[in-house]
Amino acid sequence: MKLIVAIVQPNRLEAVKAALADVDVFRVTVMDAQGYGQQRGKTEVYRGREFTVSLLRKVQLMIAVNDEFLEPAIDTIVEASRSGESGAVGDGKIFVLPLEDCIRIRTGERGGEAI
Repeated sequence: MKLIVAIVQPNRLEAVKAALADVDVFRVTVMDAQGYGQQRGKTEVYRGREFTVSLLRKVQLMIAVNDEFLEPAIDTIVEASRSGESGAVGDGKIFVLPLEDCIRIRTGERGGEAI
């Protein structure tokens, strides 16, 4: 079992969710996130004054998958969240972590069956 943590652009969320459903990944937790990487924020003008936004809005997805769903889920997230043909700075990141155990509270099931 693995835990996929994906940070993507907010405007790509619906496309990612729809693409994941196409590869039979339906259980996704979504959280708002803020941060920056290579972009280092951006400068905007508001009412004639310039200011710097150092933290950019992103969306974090947490997806627990059994091993056979790992690569299809990763490939799907990459394709659905990429801007244009070759992507752009700020499209996001994917982290894959080992998942030691999973317990479904309602039934007490454990492991891959609980996912």
